[in-house]
Amino acid sequence: MRLLCGLLGLRRRGAVCLSVSGGRRGRALCSAAGMKLVQFCRHGDGSGGGGVQVGVEQADGQGIIDLKAFDSSMPTTMREFLEMGDKAMECAQRALSSGQCVVARSDVKLLSPVTAPEKVVCVGMNYRDHCLEQNAPIPKEPIIFSKFPCAITGPYDDILLPNESQEVDWEVELAFVIGRKGKHIKEEDALSHVAGFTVANDVSARDWQMKRNGKQWLLGKTFDTFCPLGPALVTTGSVKDVHKLAVRCLVNGAVVQESNTDQMIFQTEKLVAWVSQFVTLVPGDVFLTGTPPGVGVFRKPPVFLKKGDVVECQIEEIGAIRNTVV
Repeated sequence: MRLLCGLLGLRRRGAVCLSVSGGRRGRALCSAAGMKLVQFCRHGDGSGGGGVQVGVEQADGQGIIDLKAFDSSMPTTMREFLEMGDKAMECAQRALSSGQCVVARSDVKLLSPVTAPEKVVCVGMNYRDHCLEQNAPIPKEPIIFSKFPCAITGPYDDILLPNESQEVDWEVELAFVIGRKGKHIKEEDALSHVAGFTVANDVSARDWQMKRNGKQWLLGKTFDTFCPLGPALVTTGSVKDVHKLAVRCLVNGAVVQESNTDQMIFQTEKLVAWVSQFVTLVPGDVFLTGTPPGVGVFRKPPVFLKKGDVVECQIEEIGAIRNTVV
């Protein structure tokens, strides 16, 4: 297993358009390589209403450029930013190059990079080593479920332990966010519809997922705060190969999950194409792509989260989120 060196570092290259490489066809969402897009609020503003801003993180991580301050035509939510398409991405690149309108990182709170998406699409049983962990067959087609958008919380916010569950579990996952609307998207065009990648924790109440409510997964997956996301939306051009990234989850500093995205059964392109058969994908839609082995429910004996636990999810080149269970 490769070490997770430079988790927050990015390969910086020139601007790219996803339609000119890898045989991508059609009008692609252009993105600037090396960008980390964030949603933030200034300390004291809270996290709702007019307090939310969209920014781009400086390379050293010490400052965030306020895009609304840089260009008054820019929106104040990531979903609206993505709906603007290339215009917004190009503005963010100009802002990053300018070094203007910088807010100190210490003066802001990072929020989930996307809040209130239309859809949160989740994929079950999508790591080969996770299937082996539970002696389950490799799926023939993607297993799709969902969380309600109200499950989303910030990269450093608390996970609320509900009184209704005694078996709350961790699941580190690579997430991606849709940047361009589409239906019946071909696999060869799929990446042109993806704005970028982020880190997720698919927190799961196993008693509700596996034992109650007819064993349908939704309720066990969608308690409030059961979808920490962040810390940034890392644009697609920033990542050399998203399907060759080290993935780890730590609970109270101890590694509980460690794998690589090369274990994914259905990769990003397949998931976009598969789901878009059934629903129209729109900017801001969030996909969680499955978890590797090491979850608490399959340990012997099982281990579940308790008050005071600290869960850290890390993905090479993408970043890390850290949440305390309360």
